[in-house]
Amino acid sequence: MSARILIVEDSPTMRMLIRSALEEGGYRVAESEDALQALAVVQEVAPDLVIADVNMPELDGISLVRRIRTFPAFRSVPILILTTESSDEAKQRGRAAGATGWITKPFDPAQLRDVVGDVLRVQAPQ
Repeated sequence: MSARILIVEDSPTMRMLIRSALEEGGYRVAESEDALQALAVVQEVAPDLVIADVNMPELDGISLVRRIRTFPAFRSVPILILTTESSDEAKQRGRAAGATGWITKPFDPAQLRDVVGDVLRVQAPQ
């Protein structure tokens, strides 16, 4: 069975690009257009991985990571940040919030699939 991935991204175009790259890799994809909606969707979908943008209205991606980590069932689910921000300070804030990794936009679809595959393999129960 293929992994379920939740994309949290406010840009419809970027969601489409991420979805396309992941579906090409055989992943099942759910989407959320903002972080507040994602808090409900994550519990409905129970994803194996979350990919979230940082800059979103209402609630930013770093705050979303913090909130997801408060749900007992999602404390160890990998969360990747996919954003245009690449500063060390931003990455440290992401790690401190509980993010598993950081991918900078623009992204190469094959590289995104590789990173997702690597993260899911590391997180798989032994």
